[in-house]
Amino acid sequence: MTKAWEGITEMPVQGRSSKPRTTGLTMVIDKGIGMNQVTDLVQTSGEFIDIIKLTFGTSAFYNREFLMEKIRLLAAADIDVMPGGTFLEVALWKGAYEKYLEKAKELGFSTIEISDGTIEIDLATRKKIIRQALDMDFKVITEVGKKDPKEALPIALVHQMIREDLECGALKVIIEAREAGKGVGIFDHTGKIKQDEVDNIIAGVEDIDLLVWEAPIKNQQQELILQFGNNVNLGNVPADEVLALEALRQGLRGDTLKRAYLANKQ
Repeated sequence: MTKAWEGITEMPVQGRSSKPRTTGLTMVIDKGIGMNQVTDLVQTSGEFIDIIKLTFGTSAFYNREFLMEKIRLLAAADIDVMPGGTFLEVALWKGAYEKYLEKAKELGFSTIEISDGTIEIDLATRKKIIRQALDMDFKVITEVGKKDPKEALPIALVHQMIREDLECGALKVIIEAREAGKGVGIFDHTGKIKQDEVDNIIAGVEDIDLLVWEAPIKNQQQELILQFGNNVNLGNVPADEVLALEALRQGLRGDTLKRAYLANKQ
């Protein structure tokens, strides 16, 4: 479809990937938006959304027909849908993982998030459940990191988990930062990026395009885009801020525009 301003000028930052993307993924966090909001979201922002996570265990509160219709609407817009990793942790803890996968397939989910942000999952079990999900033709996205900052993982273990998850067939690995983006992972208690944490993580990763950085706050998104480029994978993006993020990626907001402008003057 023709864009409203098409033909007037090119985007200040070029090279933005388009669907189906392997880089520059935008993962939206959905805490329970209704069908009207989903319809609006698809109409306004669908081409810029790659994954929607029905976060925590929120999808457990939907009736079956509503959930299936919501997933169908998103799938028709080429958006993958996955239940949150915390819900998976509950299913695994309760010994219901196989039933969880079967139900997810029945409901229409395309993707499974595998995490151990709250419960403990040994590495052998982690590999097993990744393979089980893959065997049922799900895309698998894993998450590394603990939700409680007092339980932060040693960096060597982070590197090992990322490497082994990808070797097992995970599509991407999310770096945990929770929905608040403060006091966890690469962010301090104010939400500012801890650059030493970022550097430590990428030092042990062969391809940073295989990482998804949870970054729910605009300044976090901006810093990661300025550091890694407009096709950095970003997660936990609020549903109403997808176009604002896309404007950052393509140089239509102040700081990313300024870099493009200054680079062009040189």
